Amino acid sequence: MGRNFLHCFSYGRSFVRRYSGAPSPGVFTRNSERTSCLWGWQTRRHLAATPEQSTEARRRKWRDTGLYQWIHQELDGIRSAGLYKSERRILSPQAADVVVESPETNNKPRKVLNFCANNYLGLANHPEIKQSARDALDSHGFGVASVRFICGTQDVHKELERKISTFHDTEDTILYHSCFGANEGLFEVLLGPEDAILSDELNHASIIDGVRLCKARRYRYRHLDMEDLERQLEKANQEGARHKLIATDGVFSMDGDVAPLEQICFLADQYDAIVMVDDCHATGFVGAKGRGTPELCGVMDRVDIVTSTLGKALGGGAGGYTTGRKEIIEILRQRSRPYLFSNALPPSIVAGSLTVFDMLMRKRSPASGADTARSDGTGASTTETGGAEALEASELRARLARNTRLFRTKMGAAGFRLGGEWHPIVPVMIGDAQIAADMAKALLEEGIYVVGFSYPVVPRDKARIRVQISAAHSTDDIEQCVAAFAKVGKEKKLIP
Repeated sequence: MGRNFLHCFSYGRSFVRRYSGAPSPGVFTRNSERTSCLWGWQTRRHLAATPEQSTEARRRKWRDTGLYQWIHQELDGIRSAGLYKSERRILSPQAADVVVESPETNNKPRKVLNFCANNYLGLANHPEIKQSARDALDSHGFGVASVRFICGTQDVHKELERKISTFHDTEDTILYHSCFGANEGLFEVLLGPEDAILSDELNHASIIDGVRLCKARRYRYRHLDMEDLERQLEKANQEGARHKLIATDGVFSMDGDVAPLEQICFLADQYDAIVMVDDCHATGFVGAKGRGTPELCGVMDRVDIVTSTLGKALGGGAGGYTTGRKEIIEILRQRSRPYLFSNALPPSIVAGSLTVFDMLMRKRSPASGADTARSDGTGASTTETGGAEALEASELRARLARNTRLFRTKMGAAGFRLGGEWHPIVPVMIGDAQIAADMAKALLEEGIYVVGFSYPVVPRDKARIRVQISAAHSTDDIEQCVAAFAKVGKEKKLIP
């Protein structure tokens, strides 16, 4: 039956080409009168029945559709609520200061201090990392034009996966195009309808979307509430869950608070569950050696899966990864859809990331030395320029911690209410979405680049400006930022 159908289908296509003037296979043509559709109906017959429309006529027709009306209403609502997300143009490399062009700068280039990037260690424009990326362009090309399992795995990909495993002290690692992709492609591989996933209510959108894609039963527990997590674990057991997985952010991106991983791992042991941590806002700078929240909480050997990104503290490029148990990584290579159906990471990104991990694991950067460093009185070394180029990883982490303490102390003294405790994500709590948006615009006019966040990114009436501190910031940068906040905060009557 199948072979007969294919034979008839093939014969039908030959007949159509012969008698309709359609081109032979492999012949490309722009002549619509010579093309035909699948079953031989000539396209010119359909074209003759449809009068040619101008671009403006098609535009008017689109505006009459219900979908257009709905989109228009939604966008109007977003704008009126102060939730519209504008994209300002950055005309310089990512650093402590950037050149920005936006309506707030009269659409003219202006240098401002950048306090809204994930550039925690200040490595996004590091000369050693950039040189590694340049070298890889010459040695490995611009791109791989393939997924990993076909012909997209270069030696540098395998080397980076090994190096990440060494850094995290895990058994194996798999690279993705982003950590969003890593989270998206994780749960549906490991969990089926008879399984359970337990997720913190404030987990990142990528975890939420990944959970939605899998068929496991979902149990959401209140943010950082271990009693509620235990209740949900008990409920999952009562409902006959086969396998259980607890998923949490290591550091929550909108609040800067840290998951109690020691307690989570204890409950996982008690209820025979595995633990997954998204550590994007911790890898590289949290923990004694920068190995993230599992290291900070002393549970590196008890966390089964860690996902993270190469796009934040680790140079700010692109890409993500999942690292953990060998068998978990192996089945992800076989079945994880974002991995199987996305191009492999460009070799320049991979090579730059290799240099980042070399920097994190070595004792001292070749660029550093006593002649380029000075003490700032806080126990952390710093350069005269305020940059990160001459500092080793431990010094960068120490400087980041010092900058964060300084900013939090001065902002608290100015009267602002802050979220989190010690992390370089510092939410300045505003409440009203429109005020947060207006304040961010006013701060940009003062030379401070920050962004307001509001619903649906954060809960209603909990709008905030998220300030992100970097090791690249100088003491003067921190003080200038606090002074601008104090000025605008008084104008908005947020502080006395």
